[in-house]
Amino acid sequence: MNGLILCILVYLGFIIAYKTYGRFLARRLFSLDRKAITPAQELNDGIDYVPTKKEILFGHHFTSIAGTGPIVGPAIGVIWGWVPALIWVVVGSIVMGAVHDFGSLVISARNKGKSIGETTKEIVSPTSRILFLLVIFFCLVIVISIFAMIIGLLFRLYPTSVFPVWMEIPIAILLGHLVYQKNANVTILSLLAIVLMYITIWIGTYLPIQTPSLITWVIILMIYAYIASVLPVQTLLQPRDYINAHELMVAMGLLFLGLLFAHPNISAPAIVPAPKNAPPVWPFLFITVACGAISGFHSLVSSGTTSKQLDNETHAQFIGYGGMLMEGALATIVIIACVAGLGDQLAWSSRYADWASASGLGAKLSAFIDGGTTFLTALGISKTFAATILGVFIVSFAATTLDTATRIQRYVVTELAQDFNITPFKNRYLATGLVIITAFLLAMARPDGKGALILWPLFGASNQLLAGIALLVITVYLWHKKKPIVYTALPMVFMVIMTGWAMVLNIRNFYQKGNWLLFIINGFIIIFVVWMIVEVIRVVGRARKVSPE
Repeated sequence: MNGLILCILVYLGFIIAYKTYGRFLARRLFSLDRKAITPAQELNDGIDYVPTKKEILFGHHFTSIAGTGPIVGPAIGVIWGWVPALIWVVVGSIVMGAVHDFGSLVISARNKGKSIGETTKEIVSPTSRILFLLVIFFCLVIVISIFAMIIGLLFRLYPTSVFPVWMEIPIAILLGHLVYQKNANVTILSLLAIVLMYITIWIGTYLPIQTPSLITWVIILMIYAYIASVLPVQTLLQPRDYINAHELMVAMGLLFLGLLFAHPNISAPAIVPAPKNAPPVWPFLFITVACGAISGFHSLVSSGTTSKQLDNETHAQFIGYGGMLMEGALATIVIIACVAGLGDQLAWSSRYADWASASGLGAKLSAFIDGGTTFLTALGISKTFAATILGVFIVSFAATTLDTATRIQRYVVTELAQDFNITPFKNRYLATGLVIITAFLLAMARPDGKGALILWPLFGASNQLLAGIALLVITVYLWHKKKPIVYTALPMVFMVIMTGWAMVLNIRNFYQKGNWLLFIINGFIIIFVVWMIVEVIRVVGRARKVSPE
C-alpha cells in the first residue's frame, strides 16, 4: 500500500465527515443558534471570558487538545499493525472524538462557560458533579506533572528546540498586544509571526542549548505555567496557541508535501495479532491511542478555556468538531511516518520488536521524527533542520497543553471552592498556586523529577473513562432536550466498556505485582465511575416517573 494514497483517502474522508456528519450534528442534534448570547459576551471580564475570532480560537483549541498524545499514542499503537491503528483513528475521530469535543463545547457554552464537571450538577445531580470533579482533578494533576517532565526531557533530547520554543513567548506577547491593543491586521501579523518562528527554528539548528538537569526544567516550567495561567487569556495563551497552530500546520503541510515527493510504500505489517509482551489489542488499542481518536482531556479543554472564548455559538462546529478532525489528520500522518518512513520491514521490526521497545517516550518520538525526517528530506531540507522542525513541533504542542491544563485545573479548584465556600481558593492566584504545588509535589515524589511516572499507568484508562463520562453527560443533556441520543449513547457505551475492561485488567495486574498504591487508586476510580452511572440511572428513572409521556 502506498502511504500517499492512504493519506489522501483518509483526509478526503475527514473533509466529507465535516461537511456531512458535522453539519448534521450542528443543525439537527445541537441546533446551534447564531443569535444565542455566549458566555464570552455575557461574562466578558478580559481575563478568562474573552470573545475571540473563530480562527484564533481554533488555534488555541487545536494546540491545547493535541499535546504529544496524537504523536506518541499512534506511534505506539502501530505495534498491533497499521490497519487497526488507522481504522481506530479515522472511525474514532469522526463518530466519537469529534462528537465528544463538539458536545462538551456546546453544553458548556449554554451553561455560562462552566466545565463539563460543573454542568453535571444541573444535568445529572450534585453528587455526580463531585465525583466527576474528583476524577478530573486527579487526571489533571498527572497531566501537569507529566507534561512538565516531558518538555524537560524533550529539551534534553533535542537541544536545538530550546531557543525557538522559548522565543515563541515574546513573539506571541507582541502579536497579542498589536492585535488587541492596536487593532492591527491579524492576517499580516500571523504571516510575520510564522516567518519569525521559522527563522528562530533555523537559528536553533546552529544554537543548540545544553539544558540543565530535569528537575531544574520542571521548576522553570512550573513557574512558567503559573504565570501563563493567571495572565489574561489574550495576553499570552491565545496568541501563542494561534502562532503554534499555524506553525504546526505549516509543519504538517511540509510533511504532506514530503509524502507527496517520497510517496513511500508501507513496510510495516497490516495486522500483528500478538506482539511480543504486549497487552491484548482489545481493549488496549483504545486506551493507547487516545488523542487522535477520542480523549477525555478534550472535554476539559472544550468546556474549560474554549467555551469561555466562543464568540458565536455557530463557531462550535468549526472549533469542536473540526479541531478533532484536524487532530485525526495529525495522527494519520504520524502513523504513516512510523510505518512508511523508517525503511524496510526489517528496520520497522527492529523498533517494534516487543512492547518494551515500542512503548518508551524517546523510542516513539524518535520513530516519528526519523520517519518524518525522511519525508522532509525529500523536499531538500537538511536532516538537522528537519529534525529541529519536528522537535519544535512536538515541544510546542506539549507546552500549550501544559498552559491550558494548568488554567483548567484552576477552574476546577475555584468551582470546588465556591461550592464548599473556601474563600481563599476563589482567588485565581491562590487557586493556581495550589494547582502548581500539587503537580510539583507529584513530580518530586521521585528525586529525579519523574514522580508523575508513579501514577502514569493509571492515566490512560482514567482519561478514556473521562471521555465515557463526558459522553454520558452529553447523552443525558440531549435526553432532557428530547433530542435523539443514539449519536452519543453508542460511543459512550463503547468507551465505558473498553475502559472499564482495561481498568479491570490493570487492577488484576497491579494486584499480581503487589503494587498496592495503584491497586487502591484504580479501585477508587472504578467505584466513582460506577457510582456516577448509578446516579444517572436514578435521575433518568425519577424523570420518567414524573413525565406525563
